[in-house]
Amino acid sequence: MRGAKPKPHLQAVREGTYREDRQSPGVRFAPTDPVEPDWELHLPGDGDEDVLVREQAAQAWARVVPVLVVAAGLTDTQRDTALEYCVTWARLVQAERHLSAEGLVVGTERGNVKNPWTTIAHQYRAHFRSLVGELGLSPAAATRLTPPEGGDDDDGVFD
Repeated sequence: MRGAKPKPHLQAVREGTYREDRQSPGVRFAPTDPVEPDWELHLPGDGDEDVLVREQAAQAWARVVPVLVVAAGLTDTQRDTALEYCVTWARLVQAERHLSAEGLVVGTERGNVKNPWTTIAHQYRAHFRSLVGELGLSPAAATRLTPPEGGDDDDGVFD
C-alpha cells in the first residue's frame, strides 16, 4: 500500500476524522491489561548473562507497558508486540555490553575481524526502531497517537 500508514480506527474516531468509506473499524479487543510474561519461558538459560537479559526485559516491560496501556490503549491481546519490544531491547543491551567489553574488532586465528556482536546489535537496533514506531514510543511517533478517552494526565497513573 502506498502513502501514509492508516490511522488505527479508534484514533480516527477520537480525532473526529473517521470516514466509513475510507476506514475499517477492524478487530476490537477486550480492554484487559497485558499480563507480564514469564521471562524464563521466552528467554531461557541458567547463566549469569541469561539472568541479566531477563532482568532487562522485565525492566523494559515495567517501564513501557503501563504507559502504553494508558496512552495507546494496549490490551492483553496485543501484548505480543510489547513482549517483542522488551526482548529486542534486552538483546540490544546484551549486544552493547559485549561490544563494550570486547571492542569493535576482535582477534581470531585469521587476524583481526569485526566483532560479530556489531552485526547482532545492528539487526536488533533496526528491529527496535520498527517496534518503537509501531508502539508510538519515539517523539515523532508519539505525535501520531491520540490517547484513549479518559487517558489524560490527571488520572494518577504517572504520579
